[in-house]
Parts: sequence; C-alpha cells; structure tokens
Amino acid sequence: MSLNRNEKEAVIAEVAAQAGKAQTLALAEYRGLTVAQLDQLRKNARAQGVYLHVLKNTLARRAVTGTPFEVATESMSGPLIYGFSEDAVAAAKVIADFAKSNDKLVLKAGAYNGKALDAAGIKALASVPTKEVLLAQIAALLQAPVSGLARAVAAVAAKRGEGAPAAEAPAA
Repeated sequence: MSLNRNEKEAVIAEVAAQAGKAQTLALAEYRGLTVAQLDQLRKNARAQGVYLHVLKNTLARRAVTGTPFEVATESMSGPLIYGFSEDAVAAAKVIADFAKSNDKLVLKAGAYNGKALDAAGIKALASVPTKEVLLAQIAALLQAPVSGLARAVAAVAAKRGEGAPAAEAPAA
C-alpha cells in the first residue's frame, strides 16, 4: 500500500523531528528477519529510548536533509531499518546487540556527530559504555583515593591500639 502525498509529508516531518533531537543514527539491513524478530527488536529499542522504524529510503533521505545525518544518505539503499537515539550509543548498541544473536540483521552504516560511520564504526560506537556506566566509573575513581586514605588511617589507629596499654576502668 503506497502513501499519498500528505502521509509522506507526515512521515518526513516525524522523522525530521526525531533526527533533530537525536545524536546518533544507525542503519541495518533486515532482509530475512521474521515479524516476531522485528517485534522483539522494536521492543528492545523502545526500552532503550530508541526511535526505530522501517522507512522508505527516499523519505528518509528527505527527512535527514539539512541535519548532521545527511552524511549517511549514500548508504540509504536496500531494505533498511533506521534507529535514531538521543543517547549517543543507544541506537548503535540496540542494533549491534540484536545483530549478535540474529545473523540476518546486518549493520550497514550510520552517523554520529556529523560524521558518517561504516558497520565497523557502528560496532565501535556500540561497545562504548552507556552514560550511566561511565558516571559510575568516574564516581569510583573519585572515591578510590578517599577510601584508601580512610583504610590507611584505620590501619594506623589499629596498630597504635595494639601496642598501647589498656586503659583502666574508672573506679565506682
């Protein structure tokens, strides 16, 4: 079923709005996936806040015109699923993780920060830890010197406590 002009304009506007908010675009070829597998991929994407849709390539090209994702228009051919995410790694991570268990989903290309990415670039982006994990790692790095100092002070206090005579209990 083909779309009329108004429906096409609505699709372009919706995708352009998503592209305007997103940091990352990931493209994957989905040829050979079953409906159930695509539904699972969409469910995973929704859980991670990724806008994931199968789009006509001509509509997708028009939607990303004038955005940082315009660099990926050369890769927009064939049956593609488009993933946009506000989180820098979410779209790449959702698609790459799903592709690990489903060999029919093939990473094709993407864009991040105005630069076109190939399949290897998308895999590399997917391997970057999420924002929450990075913040936890920074917190651990900041906490390490303080906890080390606290352990050293406690060890010195314990050592001095062993060598000192026991204090006498006060007389009643």
